[in-house]
Amino acid sequence: MARAGGELWVGRHEERLREGVAKILAWQEKVRGNRLAKVEHPFRAIKRQFAYTKVHYRDLAKITARVLTLFALFNLWMVRRQLLPA
Repeated sequence: MARAGGELWVGRHEERLREGVAKILAWQEKVRGNRLAKVEHPFRAIKRQFAYTKVHYRDLAKITARVLTLFALFNLWMVRRQLLPA
């Protein structure tokens, strides 16, 4: 048999558990967003700075070499102020 008032206890604690789960989910979404922002920035910069907006599927070896070169150029572009004299 259930104790009197047991339903009330469960109801209050379920609400608290839902709030805790909501906080955890919000934190996870924040971490995911931060990670995506850091990962997506180089791709956007390459598209904009080096005008690499089209996707080609022929000759994947040549395209791979081109993309790797673009990422190397992007790394240089990101540290350009440290490399150039003031």
